[in-house]
Amino acid sequence: MDGYHDTLTISIKAAAAITANRFITAAGAVPANEANVVGVARAKAAANELVPVQVLGVAEVEASEAIAVGAAVETTGAGKAAAQDGAGKTVGRALSAASADGDVIQVFLIPN
Repeated sequence: MDGYHDTLTISIKAAAAITANRFITAAGAVPANEANVVGVARAKAAANELVPVQVLGVAEVEASEAIAVGAAVETTGAGKAAAQDGAGKTVGRALSAASADGDVIQVFLIPN
């Protein structure tokens, strides 16, 4: 499976600088560790700019660590994907593997 498979993208006003392929909150902010998110930013944006946010489908997300295929995914405080450790909110399921920080993987988004 290559690329992302977008089912629904919305525009959100960025509350701060946003990096593409990272999780974002409904308020347009970078999420806290293990927090709820609305989706994944499809592009970078500066504060107060509109950013396209994929909220449904299979998204390309930057990983923060090694993640196995099929693992539940949560977010880091930088908006990257991390293997869910049981304490945080599950925001997706990894459909491809990451071997290290910075890898971009495919994540099936789970609405919160």
